[in-house]
Amino acid sequence: MGNEVTTTQPKGMADFLSKDKVKANILQVVGQKNTARFIASVVSAVQNTPALQECSHNSILSAALLGEALNLSPSPQLGQFYMVPYKKKDREGKVVSVDAQFQLGAKGYKQLAMRTGQYKDLDVIYIRQGEYLGRDRSTGKHKFEFIEDDAIREELPVIGYLAYFELLNGFRKEIFWTRAKMEKHADQYSQAFNLNDFHMLQEGKIPKKDLWKYSSFWYKSFDEMAEKTMIRQLISKWGIMSIEMSDAYERDMAVINADGSPRYVDNEAVNQHEDDLSQANTVDFEEVSETVGNEAVQENGGDPF
Repeated sequence: MGNEVTTTQPKGMADFLSKDKVKANILQVVGQKNTARFIASVVSAVQNTPALQECSHNSILSAALLGEALNLSPSPQLGQFYMVPYKKKDREGKVVSVDAQFQLGAKGYKQLAMRTGQYKDLDVIYIRQGEYLGRDRSTGKHKFEFIEDDAIREELPVIGYLAYFELLNGFRKEIFWTRAKMEKHADQYSQAFNLNDFHMLQEGKIPKKDLWKYSSFWYKSFDEMAEKTMIRQLISKWGIMSIEMSDAYERDMAVINADGSPRYVDNEAVNQHEDDLSQANTVDFEEVSETVGNEAVQENGGDPF
């Protein structure tokens, strides 16, 4: 994407994208037909996310171009991928730069999985209070009994997450994590998340003047982040990944450099990526079952992100 280096936004994203050199780079990637649409979508995403306005122009453009190459939309409403501000600090805690991370959303993972042509179904179900019945003593598999009345069900707290897929050849896998396990996962892998602070936030014990500090997606949209995590875990270990999907997986939660290579800036991205790869060919018999229950397969959609 050239050698243009910008770390501040004095004139805004629209002016940056209108520069001849930048526009030529965009044209080369997205084509004449899609250039105007692409620029409009990026400008809209930045305008709708004030924190992005602090990010370097190049990091925003690189993340957006990767999303475009994957044929995914940056619209927060669609939840396919996000451009998330990351502040780099020196040893004294002073912010030296702000870059935009490329982060796939749960719907982005689902979209890429379905494009492989190998998946019949793929989803994550939020398990509500009273629906988890423990394990079958003879098989060790998790048991669930779903509440039929959606109005009643949606009022109950989420106590876990069930992710599953079924391939066209009939192969099925599922994985279940409790909410407590997901909270520990977020606390361990994300520098921007603190479990004690999260519980205080839920209990309303954080002063309003300090709420701005808790802008991480794990604080704002915990269930949606949990859904994405479940899909990452499930597909990376047991699913089928196309070259396109593997490329997106490699760059998820990274700042994209000008040459398209990923630069992992958050503890979550580095450790989670390594953890997923190291466990890609292992099976946790306490967490996985071969067949998804009929109720789980029928419960499709309805959960955001």
